[in-house]
Formats: sequence, structure tokens, C-alpha cells
Amino acid sequence: MIDEMFLHSSNGFMKRELDLTPHITHFLKRGWGHVLDAVLPPRCLKCGEVVAASGALCTACWQQLSFLESPCCFCCGQPFDFDLGPDALCGACTQNPPAFDRARSVLRYDESSRDLVLAFKHADRTSLSPTFAHWLHRIGSELLADSDVIVPVPLHWSRLFARRYNQAALLAQNLGTLSGKSVWADLLIRHRATRKQGHLGRLARQRNVAGAFALHPQAGALAGIRILLVDDVITTGATIANCAKALRKGGAAKVNVLAVARVIQAD
Repeated sequence: MIDEMFLHSSNGFMKRELDLTPHITHFLKRGWGHVLDAVLPPRCLKCGEVVAASGALCTACWQQLSFLESPCCFCCGQPFDFDLGPDALCGACTQNPPAFDRARSVLRYDESSRDLVLAFKHADRTSLSPTFAHWLHRIGSELLADSDVIVPVPLHWSRLFARRYNQAALLAQNLGTLSGKSVWADLLIRHRATRKQGHLGRLARQRNVAGAFALHPQAGALAGIRILLVDDVITTGATIANCAKALRKGGAAKVNVLAVARVIQAD
């Protein structure tokens, strides 16, 4: 039951009418959702089997995915076989510290996760974005708390025109809604078109994206601002490293990274 609310004023009590619009909207959405579920049952995001709720995976597909958790490298998130302590670094980060502070990913990029990630990236499966953002929100709670603003890895305008959407920007917007953090979708720009990196090796990727990113001309100074950089997949780390360098050059105090999946480098 919704009671009437009253405000105390100098002249006694003044009645304030409640706006019932949000409540009506909530019940309408909830009712419409039940109707849709009855007509079009929610299906597994990966295999299409009927599931209990929209935006979910069936049990079999869930069990196939490798979710990344601790223990891992404090800096890049590379998983460890054994717990080496909370601040332990992998060999790569020890020898060549990245431009970012910390990076974490939800999934191991492998045969089980590849089709799901590529469907989001290349096949217009933008409906995957809310689910991925929920996973990022869960795995990245510490990085979100340590950041002031969320920034997506940008696409060059020519690739954005061809693809029609930036998958990293969709993730950033959904993550911003979940976390309440501000999103600067155009803080970074990719001012130089780069080759597709799917078949490039580590050194070729580094050369390909070197100097490709910069702050938007109207971005202003980033002094003292902590950035959370969001991308879909971390392969060699060349893209996020160059984005982090551009943000550092602009004055960012910290650059953390969240990604849906990452390639796990062999020891």
C-alpha cells in the first residue's frame, strides 16, 4: 500500500501528491517481460537452448567457459598455478612493466569463449553487452572503486562506419549504468587507421598500434583523474598499452583495464 506523504511547513502540514508514474512503469515493464517470456522463451546466449532468464547461459555452456580468478599477476591479471602472494607479478610485468596499473578479464579467450566474443564483436550481437557488463562489474569491483571515469578503447572512424557500433563503447555504457561511474566515450580517439590484428604476432601488433591513439583535442587536462579503460579482448596487450600511454601523457593519475576476455600467454 502506498501512503500519502506529508511535508512539514511553517503553516502546518502540506499534502504532497506522489508521482505514481515510476511504479506504473515498473509494473508494466515487468508484466510485458512475462508476456515476452511466454511467447518467446529466453534462450542461452551461446547455444540457443531455453533457459530460465534472459541474458543467461545454459548449464552446459556455463561449465565450458573458463572464468579467470585469483591467484593472478597483480598487474596484468595473468593467472598463476599457485598463490604467490597478493602483490606477486608475472615474469613479463617484472621485466617490462606495462603503462597501465592493473588489468583484469572475465574469461579465458579459447575455443569455448571465442564464438561468443566474436559474435558480439563482429556479428551484431549487441544484446550480449548487458550480460558482459554484469560480468565485468562483478570481476572488476576493485578496479571500479579505484577509478573515477570509464573510457572505452576507440575505433577508427572508418571501422566504426563499417561496423556501425563500437563494442567497447557499449560495454562502457552498460558498465557505467551498473556502477554509477561517468563514461567518457570520446576521450580517446584512434587517429590513425590500423590493420586488423587477428593474424598478427606480438611484435607486429605493437608496431601496428604504436602511436595510433590520442586524447580528443577538446579533452583538456586529466591531472589527478583515475581512468578505467574497457575493451572486449586482450591478446598481447599492445592496444591497451598504447591507450594507457596516451592517457598517461594527458596527465591521468592511474589507468586500470577491464576486458571481457584475454588470451593467456604460455609460460
